[in-house]
Amino acid sequence: MSLVSRLLGWMFKLPPAETYDVVVERDVKVPMPDGVTLLADHYYPRSSGKRPTILVRSPYGRRSIFGLLNAQLFAERGFQVFVQSCRGTFGSGGELNPFRQERADGLATLEWIKKQDWFTGDLATLGGSYLGYVQWAIAREAQPELKAMLLQVTAADLRRLTYGNLDSLALDNMLGWANQVNTQEQTSMLSMILNPGAAAKKIEPAWRHLPLIEVDELTIGKPVRFFREWLEHNAVGDPWWTPQDHRASIPEVKAPAHLIGGWYDIFLPDTFDQYRMLKDAGRAPYLTIGPWTHVDPTGLAFGVREGVIWFRAHLLGDRRGLRELPVRIYVMGANEWRDYPKWPPADARPQRWHLQPGGGLAPAAPTESEPDRYRYDPADPTPAVGGALLGVHSGPKDNRRLEARHDVLTYTSGPLDRDVEVIGPITAELYARSSLQHTDFFARLCDVHPSGKSVNICDELLPVIPDRPAPEADGCLKLTINVWPTAHRFLRGHRIRLQVSSGAHPRFARNTGSGEPLATATTLRVADQTVYHDPAHPSAITLPVMS
Repeated sequence: MSLVSRLLGWMFKLPPAETYDVVVERDVKVPMPDGVTLLADHYYPRSSGKRPTILVRSPYGRRSIFGLLNAQLFAERGFQVFVQSCRGTFGSGGELNPFRQERADGLATLEWIKKQDWFTGDLATLGGSYLGYVQWAIAREAQPELKAMLLQVTAADLRRLTYGNLDSLALDNMLGWANQVNTQEQTSMLSMILNPGAAAKKIEPAWRHLPLIEVDELTIGKPVRFFREWLEHNAVGDPWWTPQDHRASIPEVKAPAHLIGGWYDIFLPDTFDQYRMLKDAGRAPYLTIGPWTHVDPTGLAFGVREGVIWFRAHLLGDRRGLRELPVRIYVMGANEWRDYPKWPPADARPQRWHLQPGGGLAPAAPTESEPDRYRYDPADPTPAVGGALLGVHSGPKDNRRLEARHDVLTYTSGPLDRDVEVIGPITAELYARSSLQHTDFFARLCDVHPSGKSVNICDELLPVIPDRPAPEADGCLKLTINVWPTAHRFLRGHRIRLQVSSGAHPRFARNTGSGEPLATATTLRVADQTVYHDPAHPSAITLPVMS
């Protein structure tokens, strides 16, 4: 183990280890109030005396590569690490009912830890994705023992991940994750690393299947209760989601938090939301956003290094590794890291780039012109190409084949005569009509290289239902799409492009157009879409351009 951890420490550029003599107590039993027993592994330096404790709770196993990264490397650098398998996973008792059980189980685990003679009273929490969600589930009640948090590519609310800000199901992400947690104990971690596309091939036949309530059985071979509950509770405001939403507790958390995300991570909006809520509450969070997808190993390694630095500063009093400014972002296109005192940067100025006749895009106001039209057929849904996906097809991709489809509109600037740097939130404002009352509109910002390659930067989908939004006086719909934030430099000679379509399948479940319930819908209706760009309907994308 020491040889592997030495190699990882060198690769990840970690601070030097204090010791490689780490004790590991396996299968520590932690009783829950309902009689279920959860299993954990306890890592600690053999001869260093009592040390602060890092709690890691995971549904993905205690002894995979992730267990090593979250435990062995930290124990070698002066911490105790308690890695617990969540209920119903890897030997822990009970049934996995993801997200709904983590607050109760996490708090019961914390109470057990506080009674152990090895606990010093100083606690930190660590991990990404689900391992970050479980931190928010207990953070408020874990005080005053909780002294620091390292949260990577994560959220505090399950519903936003499942349905975005409204009610478009993240089909690929949620079905893929349900498949993963239901099959991971039969699939070795090595095979998952060597063949990451195997899971995608397995679930691909289910993407086009209707009704959606059957796709779990088609993919996994059995009904999955929690997946079906997600489908059945799709309405905005459904109180079923309340026990899984821990955002309200974030402003009450005083422990120093370092939030790490990626520009192509599925949790990117949540990362910024957590940062904003902590700032508004008077906290001083650190924020780091890199050029990563959700499962990028480079981002994972970065999180380990930052975690060691963060915990040494806040648990051991060694602040030498902390950077001066709290916000660090990677500016794509420029391919450089940039530090700021806050997010978004103060010197970004909003600039409207209007849709123009003939597929143009420019800061100038639009002139009188005929609208553009396309037809969206859910039987042949507009596909997802890259972006914020959970699997191997995520990230920046060449969009030219997608843009050649008849159901995708593009609006493109001329070649830029100077670099244009865009850092901050982005908004698309589209004036549109649809032949259907139930439909979607998708907006995507792309960087077009001199070769013609069109690379996706950020995007978002907006579902439309009757009276959301309410029609304008002339019957047109004014659609405000909160495209995800970014930090990107469009280089001189490149062009800025806005895509407009009505889907990104299977990243988002296709809108059937029928208005039938999501779980049981089978009727497919074609939507005829119209996008306007004239003085009365100045469709545009607003970019935060650095001065």
